Amino acid sequence: MVIVMNGNATSDQIEAVNQRLIELGLKPNLIKGINRIVIGAVGEERPEIKELESMPGVERIVPIMKPFKLVSRETNKNGSAIRVGNCLFGKENFVVIAGPCAVESEEQVHTAAKAARAAGANILRGGAFKPRTSPYSFQGLEEEGLKYLSKAAKANGMACVTEVIDLNSLEKALGYVDMLQVGARNMQNFQLLREVGRSKKPVLLKRGLSATIEEWLMAAEYIMSEGNDKIILCERGIRTVEVHPNPSQALCDGPQSLSPTEFKQLMDELIAIADAINKSITRSDNIEA
Repeated sequence: MVIVMNGNATSDQIEAVNQRLIELGLKPNLIKGINRIVIGAVGEERPEIKELESMPGVERIVPIMKPFKLVSRETNKNGSAIRVGNCLFGKENFVVIAGPCAVESEEQVHTAAKAARAAGANILRGGAFKPRTSPYSFQGLEEEGLKYLSKAAKANGMACVTEVIDLNSLEKALGYVDMLQVGARNMQNFQLLREVGRSKKPVLLKRGLSATIEEWLMAAEYIMSEGNDKIILCERGIRTVEVHPNPSQALCDGPQSLSPTEFKQLMDELIAIADAINKSITRSDNIEA
């Protein structure tokens, strides 16, 4: 069940609805859409909830039959727009995230950031904590890598994102990055999803291997149930678009990484696609530093 508030609803009216939901044994979750504020009511529904329709500031009550209450389209029919640094995900924007699979050194991530931004990327990615298939593979520089990533992003006027794999990596990442990534392997790490939700940081949630759409949305529901509605869904695909100054020397995933020249070619092709679907890619010379 969601309560859709009027466009001119006051903060006092919203708080009054929140308090009434709590009295009814429901957990209110405030969701700010582009044109509307809605309140998700999570818990066992009671007949008394219909009384809220007569409360000041309430436009209507919408029942939701899907198991994912807060992330359903009924909750926010107009879609969402999420700001990460100077970038806005949603509306007519086409945001590109690029960078190395793993942060290997300060020089490497700075070189990759400069090349990615020059080609038109908006956000720098880089792994400081690397969950690898083999226990003998490079596992990342951890907090040292976070420092290099953050410094490189700021030097090039970019926001940055890194993957968190457990509570320890989450706590360390919060002070350095603009967005948290939950990888495919951790899509159903429910404890991590709850903690990421409590962080209130924007979240890039990747679809798990073989996960259904409903399972993916239920993972997002875990995050949103903790009060964080800044969720960006990312289809994992076969391999991600990674940029490395010298792919043949990369410590991980070198064969699937693009060189700066290859990434520039890809960006030129993406711009043509974005134009065809009326999306806008912000090139480096238009990005606010």
